[in-house]
Amino acid sequence: MMLGGALPIAMALPAYAQTAPVDDAPAFTGRAHTIRLGAFEVTTLLGGGSMSDNPIETFGLNADPAEFESLSAQNFIPSDRTGGSFTLTLVRTPDALVLFDTGMFPANNAASMAQAGVKPEDVTHVVLTHMHGDHISGLMDGDSPVFANAELIVPKAENDYWAANPNEAYTGKVVPLIDKARFLEGDEEVLPGIKAEPAYGHTPGHTTYLLESDGQRLLLTGDSFNHFVYSVQRPAWHVRFDVDKEMGAQTRQAVLARLAEERIPFIGYHMPFPALGFIAPEAEGSFRFVPATYQFTQ
Repeated sequence: MMLGGALPIAMALPAYAQTAPVDDAPAFTGRAHTIRLGAFEVTTLLGGGSMSDNPIETFGLNADPAEFESLSAQNFIPSDRTGGSFTLTLVRTPDALVLFDTGMFPANNAASMAQAGVKPEDVTHVVLTHMHGDHISGLMDGDSPVFANAELIVPKAENDYWAANPNEAYTGKVVPLIDKARFLEGDEEVLPGIKAEPAYGHTPGHTTYLLESDGQRLLLTGDSFNHFVYSVQRPAWHVRFDVDKEMGAQTRQAVLARLAEERIPFIGYHMPFPALGFIAPEAEGSFRFVPATYQFTQ
C-alpha cells in the first residue's frame, strides 16, 4: 500500500495511524471509490496507510496471546504486525457536499479528491466522528483552513473533552476553526438524510452517522471498530486508543450487532479500502466483515 507523507511524532497519533518518511517514495496519486445510495453519491477517499508492530498491544489488551495468534492464523494475517488505512467519506446530496473526517495529510486528501473530480474548496460541510489526530489533521494546512468554504460540524461532547484535555492536534487543527463550528448535542439530524448517532467509548463524544436516501441506508461507523478481524471477531477485546475501554467494547458490540441484524452496509474509517462492506453474525459475541463487491453496481 502506498504511504502518506510524514507526520510529526508530537501529534501523538495511534500507532496504526503513524507513518514514517520514506526516501524516494512514489507520489501519492490518490484513490476514490463511488457508489450510489438513493439520491446520494457516496465516495470513499484514501487518505494514506501505515504498518505497525505488536498489534495485540493495540487491538487486544485483554486478549490471551495464544488466542490472538490463533485468530490471526485463521484469518491469514500475521500476529506480529498489522496494516491499516484511513478513509474519508464524501457524500454528495442534492444540496450539499459533505466530508466526514479529514485524515492526516492535506496533499493526500486533495489527490484522492481529484480522483473523484472535486476540490477541497467544493466541500460545503465537514463533519467529524471524533477528534483523534488521524481524523482532524487534514483540517488545516499550516495556518490555512483546507476546506475554506465548509461549515465545520462537531459533536459537542467530543469538543468539550478535548477542550479540557488539549493536545497538539486539537490545538493546532481544531481550535482555529471552532468558534464558527456547529455543535451536535447528540442524536439529531445533521442535514437532510444524515443523522448523528452517539457511539461513545472510543472517545467521550465519538459519533456515527446514518445516511438514508430513497429508502436506502448506510452507516458511517468511524472508529467504532478499527480492525477488520480483531475488533470484529472479538469485539470484547480492549483497544488501546479507546478512552473508556469497557464502554468502547460495549459500543463496538452494539454497533456490530445492529449492522448484522439490520443488514445495513457500512463504511469504517480503518477498514481495508474502499472501506465499504457488511457485518455478518458468527458465534455468540462474534461477527465477520464481508467486503462489498458488486452489491452497489447499477
